[in-house]
Amino acid sequence: MTDLGLGRRRQAEIYVGALSGARHGVPVDPARLEQAARRRISREAFAYIAGGAGLEGTMRANRDAFDRLRIVPRVLRDVSTRDTSLELFGRRLPGPFLLAPIGVLEMAHREADLAVARAAAAKGVPMIFSNQASVPMERCAEAMGASARWFQLYWSTSNDLVESLVGRAEACGCEAIVVTLDTTLLGWRTRDLDLAYLPFLRGKGIAQYTSDPVFRRLVDQADEEPTQRSRPTFAGLSALFQLTRAYPGTFRANIRSPRPRRAVRRFLEIYSRTSLTWEDLPFLRERTKLPILLKGVLHPEDARRAVEAGVEGLVVSNHGGRQIDGGIATVDALSAVVEAVDGKVPILLDSGVRGGADAFKAVALGATAVLIGRPYAYGLAVAGERGVHDVLENFLADFDLTMGLAGCASIDEISAESLAATS
Repeated sequence: MTDLGLGRRRQAEIYVGALSGARHGVPVDPARLEQAARRRISREAFAYIAGGAGLEGTMRANRDAFDRLRIVPRVLRDVSTRDTSLELFGRRLPGPFLLAPIGVLEMAHREADLAVARAAAAKGVPMIFSNQASVPMERCAEAMGASARWFQLYWSTSNDLVESLVGRAEACGCEAIVVTLDTTLLGWRTRDLDLAYLPFLRGKGIAQYTSDPVFRRLVDQADEEPTQRSRPTFAGLSALFQLTRAYPGTFRANIRSPRPRRAVRRFLEIYSRTSLTWEDLPFLRERTKLPILLKGVLHPEDARRAVEAGVEGLVVSNHGGRQIDGGIATVDALSAVVEAVDGKVPILLDSGVRGGADAFKAVALGATAVLIGRPYAYGLAVAGERGVHDVLENFLADFDLTMGLAGCASIDEISAESLAATS
């Protein structure tokens, strides 16, 4: 419940703060935020975070789909007090937002996932720990205290590793498992390919693995590396240096050990299973009592089948346009998924969300909440924990103001009647 409201308080903080000399260092405008992040990080980091698959048509489609929807405000309604909160899996959230899992956050900021965890906890916004995190889930959970967190699972070719990761997630207080289904193969990401840069080869983004006892056992069981006969290059030596520094333990011990290189090879061999089918889901259900959500569902028939399989939620997602070029926009897929599910489980949406008005549109179409992705990674790049905190403040404020200006005093009043579509 709000008094002045989240939006008015945030506006006052920015405007009045400027009069007292306070600098607002994190841009509010999404395009300027992205530009500011680009100036702060390496070209490889920006390509990895900002890029999409192929010609990046799916990324554009995500935005175009939001832009085709128009909000139709209602007037002469009392919106002096607005309630932006909602309940999701027993948690009361301040607004319809969660932080999407983003891997390799060390490319954006040295504190990586820890900075994001602290900012999310401060705002009461759930963070979905990435399977490809730069910091082990236990450290992030400790930083979040009692705040809500979930865990994203990439289903490995090793079921023992899957079981271990899920068990760790449950033990460190995660409240849901989000199985990402759209990345059994790595998409054709042209920006990364042009730079010939894959962060995992340098030991980045594999902290959940190197901190896992099952994965370490699998590393020890790996075959010996083939003898390196090619002449060393500067790029190769640089990659080896980064890999050695990234692996747990001292640099001196790691540089003499084959384990860091074996760990990367083992990760690449087992990180995702292309043979995953509906028949595999009972394995996960038998190993956790946590709610299971499937992420990457875009077809209504898949949504129906997921509900029949007993999952507790869906995330309508095209991985931010990073996997398939020319794919359907998530907002265009949402209504059919909502109809297929018929209110049986909550539906979340990500990909292309750039502000509170986008969240309003998604909720109007039947989504329970949305996942924020690239914007918080850009905030992290610009100003670390404070940058993520500011991005969350801005999304919550924008949603509050949009809701009030549209004539809605609570999320329950947002409906399809709040929207009109343009051709």
